[in-house]
Amino acid sequence: MIEFKRPDGKTLSGYLAEPMDKPNAPGVVVLQEWWGLDDEVKSVADRLAKAGYRALVPDLYRGKLALEASEAQHLMSDLNFGDAASQDVRGAVQYLKATGSSKVAVTGFCMGGALTVLSSCNVPELDATVVWYGNPPLEYVDASAIKTPMMAHWAMHDEFFAPAGVDQLEEKLKSSGVDYEFHRYDTKHAFANPKSDSRGLPPLQYNAEAAQLAWDRTFEFLKKNLS
Repeated sequence: MIEFKRPDGKTLSGYLAEPMDKPNAPGVVVLQEWWGLDDEVKSVADRLAKAGYRALVPDLYRGKLALEASEAQHLMSDLNFGDAASQDVRGAVQYLKATGSSKVAVTGFCMGGALTVLSSCNVPELDATVVWYGNPPLEYVDASAIKTPMMAHWAMHDEFFAPAGVDQLEEKLKSSGVDYEFHRYDTKHAFANPKSDSRGLPPLQYNAEAAQLAWDRTFEFLKKNLS
């Protein structure tokens, strides 16, 4: 765990995973699901570090973790998404750039996916975004402010983020000339999280094949846009 500054000067903690012998590697800010900064999102950062990226997970819930869906819903509802995108995420991007990463992407899952979309509009320092099955209300997406490439992975049977909303987001990005690529998978929500099946929630389901394909695409995208 490390500490870094937000643009407003406040201090925030986060989990940092770094590759061996690559101090100036590109960076990736990883944004949590609604459960918090748990072992699963840390494992995502570790996976990115093994692939050669400096990965930082800001602690958006300030040390709180949810074990049940009701707790997660409460914590997510209390989160100020605008502040999280413009301050927490931006501070994490700035930290990685100030400590050796010339280029930095933002990626996030579920709630973190929605924050990734918001970050693409509110964090001018970032260089690319990868969204995993999460998007914010369209009225908060200023597509004209998105100047960097976006990749997004969506579940076609998502009960939390409806496919119709994904289609509307795509149309908004397209009309603004955003450089994006959307991939849709014949899966349920949270298909890339190996712990989804243990949550006891029918709308969630891990899909190893889809997860591997999405990660393969993600690493190709990061290589292209951060190298």
